[in-house]
Amino acid sequence: MGVERALMLALALLAVASLPAAFALLFCYDEIIDRMVCGWSEWRERRREKRTIARLDRAIEADALTRDIDLSAFDSPDRRPLEQLAADLRRLGGQRLGVPGRPMVWHGALLQAYDDRLRLACRALDITEHLGELDGVDQEIERVRVEGVLHAAGLSLPAARAGHWQRHR
Repeated sequence: MGVERALMLALALLAVASLPAAFALLFCYDEIIDRMVCGWSEWRERRREKRTIARLDRAIEADALTRDIDLSAFDSPDRRPLEQLAADLRRLGGQRLGVPGRPMVWHGALLQAYDDRLRLACRALDITEHLGELDGVDQEIERVRVEGVLHAAGLSLPAARAGHWQRHR
């Protein structure tokens, strides 16, 4: 008799403890069903999109188009991220354009660092540049051309911004 009472007491406590959950299910059943239906719909939509993409890949033979591309060049440890190159170019370009009164050695080193970053950005975006082959006014013209091409490719640089006039020294 003692075991039956203990079992009955345990079941009664379990019923009382689960009463709030039963009320929540009763009052929120429509929300639960709605979430289940939405989850099912989203799963079906994702599955449909995957099938459509697979069909398109087969139709245009995407594997044949990308088979010859070597992606290991993008993973090389000496390759800097394009975002970091853009930040360096903006920083160096701002210093290059707006710091009068610095020594010529500092200005030359700054231009060299700026040109190095321009070359790296051109290499990352597969843009032809001739900064290392030129000097003097020709190099300055090439620098402006490269800045314009990089700006057209989506890199925002201080000297290439519209409405930004470079000061003549």
